[in-house]
Amino acid sequence: MLAASQGLGIGSSSAQQLAVQTDQQRLKQTSSTQKPLARANVAAALAASNVILSVDAKPVRNPQSGTTAKGPYYVDFRARTAASYGHAFVWFGKTSEKQVEVAGLHPKGDELAYMLGHLMWVPAETGASYGDLDVQYLTASYRVYLSETDAKKVFAYIKHLQATSPLWNAETANCTSFIGRIATFMGLKVPFHLQKPEGYVNELKEMNGGRRTAQLAPDR
Repeated sequence: MLAASQGLGIGSSSAQQLAVQTDQQRLKQTSSTQKPLARANVAAALAASNVILSVDAKPVRNPQSGTTAKGPYYVDFRARTAASYGHAFVWFGKTSEKQVEVAGLHPKGDELAYMLGHLMWVPAETGASYGDLDVQYLTASYRVYLSETDAKKVFAYIKHLQATSPLWNAETANCTSFIGRIATFMGLKVPFHLQKPEGYVNELKEMNGGRRTAQLAPDR
């Protein structure tokens, strides 16, 4: 979701790069005590559909795995319809498995929290929301493949963002800025975040020439 006014807020690619650098410094401080990314983080199960969600979402369909794998792992930048502007989020997982994890920033609670989020900061959730796994709501998708080594770092960064993003605001910390920080960490060019999720994901793909693979910088 994004703000009704596109003239306010921050979200340039330079601001997102600064945010990623700050996140990366925090992540390095805790990395020495963290175990390597477990396979279970990528391949989880939901009772009926074999997909684990970070929140109590109720998707109606299983995600579909990619056809031609460009690497062992992937991050899929996605946009879907919603009651308002839409929603942007990511799938991430292993190409050989149907199970995925979902990450996206959205207000916690009902419609009131969403409305208040246009005026102030409101509590946020960073897992899946209803419809994130339902392909009939999908409006845009840009999948980027990663090596196993890079995937461990990217997936750890995504989980770090989830753990350190407690607030949502329609103009400054919304769903597009959230996935933009992931894209920046991966070395991708990112568009300005105050636009509809569908347009954001499509522009993200266009800005990067539709490239299907990413390789992290040595300092990541």
